[in-house]
Amino acid sequence: MSQERFQRMERLLGREALEKLSRARVAVIGLGAVGGYAVEALARAGVGHLRLVDYDIVHESNINRQLYALESTLGKPKAELAGARVRDINPACQVECLSCFAHTETMDQVLARPLDLVVDAIDALSPKVALLEAAQARGLPVVSSMGAARRTDPMAVRTGPLSGAAGCPLARMVRKWLRHRGASVEFACVYSVEPVRRSAHEIPPADAPPDFLERGRHRQTLGSMPTLTGIFGLNLGHAAISHILGGFESHK
Repeated sequence: MSQERFQRMERLLGREALEKLSRARVAVIGLGAVGGYAVEALARAGVGHLRLVDYDIVHESNINRQLYALESTLGKPKAELAGARVRDINPACQVECLSCFAHTETMDQVLARPLDLVVDAIDALSPKVALLEAAQARGLPVVSSMGAARRTDPMAVRTGPLSGAAGCPLARMVRKWLRHRGASVEFACVYSVEPVRRSAHEIPPADAPPDFLERGRHRQTLGSMPTLTGIFGLNLGHAAISHILGGFESHK
């Protein structure tokens, strides 16, 4: 790891923290509006091994909020774009790029060991629950993002256990299904306590692929702010870094 590249973090947290981060192996599943910013935080913090998972390509409708979505990247796989950006930030990082859909049949690949942490940035209920359940069954710790769409208040974003996440319909449904399957809801998540805004204009994007609504649960594209999804992603990355370090207090 380049000393100069991460010297500001070393001054804040110490060399031992940097070494922990450089040894960490983290999987980020979902590289959209939230997951892209979580990866950005992990890469710039010096995490030494990242497995980046997303089945999708960049669409024009992604440009308002997704880090990898540019005119020059339209039609390109998000996993490959994320990997290239991580390597540009930190060439020492070992990057695995998996362009696959995370669900029951792919979990052995997505969660293949060794892994120290799973970062869940999936926005669809069924694959999200499948990932969380599979990670727990394998004894892998998780930090997870709940619903960032239809929110406009950055001060309402919280980080805490899923069991206590209030005001988030997605968190409520994830809790329900995990409990139904006998899985724990005592893991860290990022959520918002802001009431969800309803809109009559939430429809599938014109550039969506034909099977867009067949992957995961049937769902519409929800309105979202580039600021809120970014804040969610950076908070998710922060929670992941804190987990790897065993909390920031121990490195002051």
